Amino acid sequence: DVTVCILGSPTAFLPILLEGGTRCPGAMVLCLSPTWASRVPSETSPGAWSLLLSRGVSFEAGGHSTLETFVPPRRANYVTGTFTTGGPESGWVGELARDLDCPTGGSVPLTHRLEDPLVTRWVLAARANLPVPPTLAFVLRLRGDLPTEPVASGVRLVRLEDQQGQESLVKEEVGTFLGSTAMEPYSQVAVRPAGWRWRGTGTRSTHGKEEGEAVARAVCAWLCGLREEDSVLLEALVPTARLPAPPPCSPAPRLPVALRICTLVCRSWGDRPQLCQVACAVGRAEAPVRHGVSLPQGLDSSLQQWGVVAPGQRQVLATRLQEAAEATMAAILATEAELSPQQRGGTRARTDLLGVDFLLACVDDALELVALSTNSQRCLETCLLAHGMGHAMGEPPSDMPRLVAEVLLHWAQCHLVEGKDILLIGAGGVSKSFVWDAARDYGLKIHLVESDPEHFAAGLVETFLPYDSREHRRDEEHAERVTELLRSRGIQPHACLSYWDDCVVLAALVCQRLGLRGCPPAAVRVAKQKSRTHQHLQRCRRGRPPPAAFAVPCRRLQSHGDVDRAAGTVPFPAVAKLEFGAGGVGVRLVENAGQCHAHAARLWRDLRDDDDHPGIGLGWGNAMLLMEYVPGTEHDVDLVVFQGRLLGAWVSDNGPTRLPAFLETAACLPSCLPTDRQAQLVRAALRCCQACGLRDGVFNVELKLGPTGPRLLEINPRMGGFYLRDWIREIYGPDLLLAAVLVALGVPPVLPARPVPRGHLAGVMCLGSEHGVALGGGGGLAALRALQERGLVRLNRLFEETAGDGEYEEPCLSVACGGATRAEACLRLLGLCQALGIDSPRYPVEHFLSHFK
Repeated sequence: DVTVCILGSPTAFLPILLEGGTRCPGAMVLCLSPTWASRVPSETSPGAWSLLLSRGVSFEAGGHSTLETFVPPRRANYVTGTFTTGGPESGWVGELARDLDCPTGGSVPLTHRLEDPLVTRWVLAARANLPVPPTLAFVLRLRGDLPTEPVASGVRLVRLEDQQGQESLVKEEVGTFLGSTAMEPYSQVAVRPAGWRWRGTGTRSTHGKEEGEAVARAVCAWLCGLREEDSVLLEALVPTARLPAPPPCSPAPRLPVALRICTLVCRSWGDRPQLCQVACAVGRAEAPVRHGVSLPQGLDSSLQQWGVVAPGQRQVLATRLQEAAEATMAAILATEAELSPQQRGGTRARTDLLGVDFLLACVDDALELVALSTNSQRCLETCLLAHGMGHAMGEPPSDMPRLVAEVLLHWAQCHLVEGKDILLIGAGGVSKSFVWDAARDYGLKIHLVESDPEHFAAGLVETFLPYDSREHRRDEEHAERVTELLRSRGIQPHACLSYWDDCVVLAALVCQRLGLRGCPPAAVRVAKQKSRTHQHLQRCRRGRPPPAAFAVPCRRLQSHGDVDRAAGTVPFPAVAKLEFGAGGVGVRLVENAGQCHAHAARLWRDLRDDDDHPGIGLGWGNAMLLMEYVPGTEHDVDLVVFQGRLLGAWVSDNGPTRLPAFLETAACLPSCLPTDRQAQLVRAALRCCQACGLRDGVFNVELKLGPTGPRLLEINPRMGGFYLRDWIREIYGPDLLLAAVLVALGVPPVLPARPVPRGHLAGVMCLGSEHGVALGGGGGLAALRALQERGLVRLNRLFEETAGDGEYEEPCLSVACGGATRAEACLRLLGLCQALGIDSPRYPVEHFLSHFK
């Protein structure tokens, strides 16, 4: 079972628990007492502990909750809770969550760091490069939670050997600070003790900048009782920007007020920071606006209240706020990664939810966001209050509970797959190299069955099982041999699957023999053989519209007599291609029967078996099919399906092909299509998979979209190839590889219910025949790799060297650029291709990209 355990008070987590119960019934468990849980030595991580729950409140769909006794106890896959110091349950929560073997969202040591204004202000300034209030900090001796010589704009650190006898040094430092250039815009300062012990106390004194003697005395007074983990801060009081009042103007005087902007950020898929919600609080300017002292309000209405009238300016500020909040989370994660397990509170302890507070200030006549501090739970409580207030007014629920519940369940599922034995059929080529890195990152034990005994992946897996299965017309026999091989080695896999197109039927047969979850072999055979796919769908006439509406007339070709017969039923122009083909090899537009005869003769002569061109399905023979040509734009739809239910779908666009061949030239993600047209593609892809019997797995469906709707090209009963997995991770977060493993394990993957793209990608395919000189001898590939290391391009190597030649050539490399908009991504890519010689009159990249509008 997937088990997300919340330790301690449910107050801050209740909407998240309810949302998690709806998304994954029974997975969210609230532990209210230390007697409900126990720690036992971990079986997988020496020195760590597993958390077992004997009782707990579980949450189901519809808001139902039940106090349950778990026999046997449930093992937690993810743990978080109320680690805030001073709470009634913080002691036992911190103890139970210490040194666990599962991902732990927080710990007492990490909470101490987040609640220490000096530590976080240094991270905000030095690591996130954000403006902070000018700060002078006094600390005792060396502190392990700060660098020896911290360098941060706006923050100066003074180390004292002793609290006593420091008056002259303090006076000198205070005078220099108050007279510095950084303090010129400000008239007031505050002196306060800082550290996690002082969280929420509000202890401080306020002074005018000209009161140097009083400021120094206040600092010295606090130094007398200073502990080594504490500090004394002298900081500028940054006023909220004061803008002209929006009309209608009132003659009444305006009171000076302050605006505090509270943001909640989570660690999302792929350890990417994601802003979940923003809430604002307004208070009197003479005192800091603290959490919980005023009711929250939205960012947009707050900015309008402040006089930011133009919608475009408010959107710019909202975007800058998102970037600043996510940059803070990234900086916090980076600094935590440098800590020792003891400093973090365990090897698996990390910050997954972070609150960041900002002020809206005016610097040099421009609005600027000034970062104040971070916290572990206060922003969460404020955002949940705003969520509840909106719900009471009948507003649609905010995304925050859903986003947080999704990521907590996701991290629990990541832990669930750790240590699982996965039987992988077929290693594939260099384009599948990501599989081995991902398996290591997820802690999977891969047992690989591969035909090539010298394959480079042999040393990257738990067990390498060389077995020649290239003649796939004998897959029934191969499946029996593979199961015997597993029995002889004592391997009992938890799941079996294949990412390699040639091996999907064999994987289904092995699953059937081992009793593992997977699609029926008959269904995979129907999807694998292109003519059978369409002929089967043409017989499926139930539904509105029925799956038959998406099928395309086609005929199987095994001889020239078949060509003549097919020419009488399939209208020209038509498409002739391999029945079991992959990668677009051998696909050609034919205008008449004569061209079809000529193309079939060449193909049957040149491509007879797998040795002639590995990896394109020739292990199934070289039969062809003739299919009616479908006009329209071409798209890929990648689906995650569990028990016939759609859990996730992503639509990408392909550029125009270089007729008469159909090799892919360019692509973009997200799709350019409006939402309703994307929905047509997704529904057509799902209905086709369901009609073929594909009810469990990750599938790639290729379709064309014309004026009358989508038409199916082919179904690939495996994860999308080429760049698709990498692009979907980059733009949307979820990993198709992990989703495929979870489905094979019988666990429905938790995916974003409303995926929002993080940007846009546009890419172009490179061919050895067209770009070999530019990429090789011209140094283009070395330049691309250097740009990739700087995060400016995304490269997906498809082959080590040119695959095939002439009309059977396959792309060797995908080059992509990102941007905030599709136009920006395309412009960057076009400039890069022109600079490196990828764009040419024979390979017009500008034309390929012009279709993405």
